[in-house]
Amino acid sequence: MKLMPYVFPKMRRFGFSLLRHISSLPSASRTCCLHRRVFTGSYTSTITGHGFQQHRRNMSSSALRQHIQDLSGAEQRLLDKLYEGLIGGQRASLAESITLVETQHPRKKELAQVLLQRVLAYRREQESRNGGKPVAFRVGLSGPPGAGKSSFIEVVGKMLTGRGHKVSVLAVDPSSCTTGGSLMGDKTRMTELSRDMDAFIRPSPASGTLGGVTRTTNEAVVLCEGAGYDIVLVETVGVGQSEFAVADMVDMFVLLIPPAGGDELQGIKRGIIERADLVVVTKADGDLMGPARRIQAEYTSALKLLRRQSKSWNPEVVRASSHTNDGIPEVWAMLESYRDAMLASGELQGRRRAQQKVWMWSLIQDNALAHFQNHPSVRGALPQLEQRVTRGEISPGLAADLLLKAFTSSSPK
Repeated sequence: MKLMPYVFPKMRRFGFSLLRHISSLPSASRTCCLHRRVFTGSYTSTITGHGFQQHRRNMSSSALRQHIQDLSGAEQRLLDKLYEGLIGGQRASLAESITLVETQHPRKKELAQVLLQRVLAYRREQESRNGGKPVAFRVGLSGPPGAGKSSFIEVVGKMLTGRGHKVSVLAVDPSSCTTGGSLMGDKTRMTELSRDMDAFIRPSPASGTLGGVTRTTNEAVVLCEGAGYDIVLVETVGVGQSEFAVADMVDMFVLLIPPAGGDELQGIKRGIIERADLVVVTKADGDLMGPARRIQAEYTSALKLLRRQSKSWNPEVVRASSHTNDGIPEVWAMLESYRDAMLASGELQGRRRAQQKVWMWSLIQDNALAHFQNHPSVRGALPQLEQRVTRGEISPGLAADLLLKAFTSSSPK
């Protein structure tokens, strides 16, 4: 998912105006959220042009120090407890830490960022001892309903823990935009793997926004790696925008396809196939072996028509059965081959660096939109303009222009 090309000139002007407005506010009026504070400081340094490089190096540490100074004794003890338990591999501390990063409470969001900074520093030390290479392998798994994703993950997870790996599974829940509920969070899934002491399974709510998927799941990945899990599996449900978000936070993206139904190639978006580093045809056993071979051939032909994403890896299509375990070890061997090839070429490290910018811009877009919606001038004009749009009196484009004008005209220049 490339976010920057979608920032149109009008939106870019809106962003600059928003940044001027935020940076001109008195310090008491500014939000105390860590990432917003860093965001404002970075912009100010850029437009002045003075000491940008030094500011960039010191910005994160100074913001973190300010937060630490503001912590109460109870907050400091809580963070120390979570951090020590987390790096000690305690699953209860990991679960509590992920709950903290998922919160919408302003103060708890600050505490979560302080914890994350400490975990990131710990992870950087580990990677430095590992020759600069990542200490964990992140794999995204997606596919249409009925592809057998949970069964596949459980079988693979049990195989990996049996080989001495520590496996964490983050299942992105498609939370309802209306009620906030989710489809998977209320169900017990992967029962065998969930009882494995070397595995950790956690639903990660999407909260109805693409940025919600990116932020909560990405930060949960960081925490899982800090807790010593060397394999992180991120599962998504269905094939939609959340899959593109997840593809931009993992080292390898695997598409699972069932061998049944009608025209399978028409049922999967081209963009998802293009992002896939490996396609696995599931349920390849019994009466479904014939359809599985046919679907494998169709997808193999389709992949030949797509542009390669990597110079070090050619996506392939393989068959596997979670029921009989046929093909499961071979699938994992291919994942390891991918990881080794991408590490050797440096592409895996480069992909992670590019993903950092994608995550940052996703958060900026979410926060900018929230600030825009909460602006007094926008709140005052929005109800009437929405009514006029729904009645067909004005176009949505004109309404958007009027709202942007109301925002920019009342913001400090």
